[in-house]
Amino acid sequence: MRLIRRLALVFAAALLPAAALAGAQQYEPLAASVQASLHAAIADRASPEPQFPSIQEKVDWLTEMSGRLARRVPDREARLDLLKTVYYEAKRAGLDPQMVLGLIQVESGFKKYAVSSAGARGYMQVMPFWVRLIGTKESNLFHMRTNLRFGCTILRHYLDIEKGDIYRALGRYNGSLGKPEYPNMVRGAWEKQWGWRK
Repeated sequence: MRLIRRLALVFAAALLPAAALAGAQQYEPLAASVQASLHAAIADRASPEPQFPSIQEKVDWLTEMSGRLARRVPDREARLDLLKTVYYEAKRAGLDPQMVLGLIQVESGFKKYAVSSAGARGYMQVMPFWVRLIGTKESNLFHMRTNLRFGCTILRHYLDIEKGDIYRALGRYNGSLGKPEYPNMVRGAWEKQWGWRK
């Protein structure tokens, strides 16, 4: 009987959104021009097929990254869709797609429905206040493309504030500015798990 109860609890826990161990982006008032610029950056345009330098690089990158991600996202079609969207949204925001993969690994462990104790949501653990600031009522942070677009746009915003300093930008993203643990974890995941050389 105990085994049945334990199995029932495990099954019930599997149905709940996954908890994320990420920190929380901090609300900071935005100038109207910055708010308008960020709103325009996340405007809901469908992601086209990502543009790679060559077809061969596209095939090589997707094959390599798909193999690395297979354990975390077993469904091949979902995995390729996620990778293409990460690549597109990262490049659109002027970010390294491998760094974004490292950030997602640390933030949510590639769990689409992850929710942190602070209320951050989805792959890139975006705080809901961003929807009020730069989104629309239809912005769903559990929608893959929406989450990745918001996350990449916000990280780009923080990089701009920090004049390209990736460690400080990552600290802002996580709500841990000035503490090295989070930027070091992202950097470690980026280099060890997602590093890419042609």
